[in-house]
Amino acid sequence: MLQFTNTALAGLVLGMIFAAFALALVLIWRSTRILNFAQAPMAVLTTYIALVMIEDGRPYWLAFVVALLAGLVLGAVLERVVIRPVEGKPDINAVILTLGLFIVFKSGAEVIFGTKLRTYPPTFGIRGIEIGDTTIGITTSDFFTIGAVIATLVLLVALFRFTDLGLKMRAAANNQEVAGLLGVKVGAMLTLGWALAAVVGSLSGLLIAAGGLVQPSYMDSIVVFGFIAAVIGGLESPAGAVVGGLLLGFSLSFVSGYLSAQLVALVALGILMTVLTLRPGGLFTATQGRRV
Repeated sequence: MLQFTNTALAGLVLGMIFAAFALALVLIWRSTRILNFAQAPMAVLTTYIALVMIEDGRPYWLAFVVALLAGLVLGAVLERVVIRPVEGKPDINAVILTLGLFIVFKSGAEVIFGTKLRTYPPTFGIRGIEIGDTTIGITTSDFFTIGAVIATLVLLVALFRFTDLGLKMRAAANNQEVAGLLGVKVGAMLTLGWALAAVVGSLSGLLIAAGGLVQPSYMDSIVVFGFIAAVIGGLESPAGAVVGGLLLGFSLSFVSGYLSAQLVALVALGILMTVLTLRPGGLFTATQGRRV
């Protein structure tokens, strides 16, 4: 029973980590109609900024906030300087560009910070919660991760459903010409979308790093599993990103705990194929394609 509980709790935390990165992908897709494959190395850069500040003796939460602000600025500058020239061009142009940025940022992090493993301090405690004489496999840092992801989900849902700003961002992403004619500042909305997505991506990098070892490639696997989680839930849905992350997290945790860790990638692919076969738009897709 204890093994089952700990495996389930590990799946919950793992799912929330996947969901954190998936939310960044959903946000940028919903607000710009671009998938930013450079999201992970961007998060790595901002995480290293926080780590350097902490190692220099700066307060943990100051470094945390600075990393998020760095993500905000980095996302906005990238959209203005790098992405803006290819907007309105074939979609594949932006995809290839973000893949190129993935390589550039990862290589830059290796040059600036080195490839040596470095310890990132935990947000809170790393000891399991004690219930009587039993210690279960979830920590106060894990609770912070869960709470941060839930708070991000609530804020994104509120942004897109209940605010004029969210409506303008969606309008600019779906049809720039019409949105412009209606008075929406399309350029500003696209820049804001990139900036906010970079903040969420930076948050995911900080949550993943907390209490562990970091190096420039520490988020590489998260790119794959976070993308799968976003696609499973539906790229339009923040709630779907969290559900997709949890589905993937629980599944992979139980497969790793009761079968073999070597089957994790195969199971993730199987889940993705099953969902896309039954619901090509994802579990939380709002519309169904018409069959001819």
